[in-house]
Amino acid sequence: MHDSPPKTISMDQAGHAAQSVDPTEESRRALLVTVNATPVDRAALETKHGQVWSTEELARDFEVLGFAAPFVVVRRKTDGRAGSLMFQHHPRFYFSFEVDHE
Repeated sequence: MHDSPPKTISMDQAGHAAQSVDPTEESRRALLVTVNATPVDRAALETKHGQVWSTEELARDFEVLGFAAPFVVVRRKTDGRAGSLMFQHHPRFYFSFEVDHE
């Protein structure tokens, strides 16, 4: 059994692969399984989380900055505020927008 934290491979500025530790990876993977174990329709997500976006609506309202499933990091187009949303894979819906507090 391997006890070290999960590592993420990314590219540095020179284009070389670099490993970094992602302390959220294990908890994100567990949440990803939970979110996608019983995907629900839009109406159920709206009841539980409020506003819900399809992929097209997400592109209309946000600039996507990155993915770290089950989260997507975004910038809201109306006011430039950065934040995150959760998403389920199928059917693909985005929900639970949270503004980043600096």
